[in-house]
Amino acid sequence: MSISIRLSRGGAKKRPYYRIVVANSRSPRDGKYLEQIGTYNPLLAKDSPERVKITEDRARYWLGVGAQPTDRVARFLDAAGIKERAARVNPKKGEPGEKAKERAEERAAKIAEAEEAARAAEEEAKAAAAAPAAEEAPAEEAAAEEAPAAEEAAAEEQAEG
Repeated sequence: MSISIRLSRGGAKKRPYYRIVVANSRSPRDGKYLEQIGTYNPLLAKDSPERVKITEDRARYWLGVGAQPTDRVARFLDAAGIKERAARVNPKKGEPGEKAKERAEERAAKIAEAEEAARAAEEEAKAAAAAPAAEEAPAEEAAAEEAPAAEEAAAEEQAEG
C-alpha cells in the first residue's frame, strides 16, 4: 500500500477549500483518508498565515514512514521548512507551441510584405515629386540670377544719382 500526502477538495462550487490529508494513493480524491494534517484555503491572500496550515510533527512522521507528497503539497512543505524540494527548471515552459510559431511566422511575413509595399509607394511618391521639381529648378535658378542683376542696377543708379 503506497501512502500519499495530497489535497482533498471541499467547499462550495467556485469556493474551493482543501484539506491536506494522508491517504492511500488508490483511494478517491475526496474519499476516505488516514489522517488530516492541514488545510489550504486558496481564496485567502498569498501572504496570509491562514492560507496554508500544516501540523508539522504529523507531516514529518508521515514523511518518515514513507508517504509521498504530491507536487502542490511538496511546495507547501518546502515553504513551511519541513521538507526540501528540488527546484525544477523547464526551459520550454514559456515557449509557444508549433501552431503558434507558424501563425507568428505568417504574421511576420505579411508585415514584411506590407512594409515593402509602403517603401515602394514612398519611393514612387518621392520620384514623382522630384520630377516636377527638377523641371522647375532651372526656372528658379534663372530667377535667382536675375535678382542680383536687378539689385546691381539699382545700386548703380543710386551711386550716379
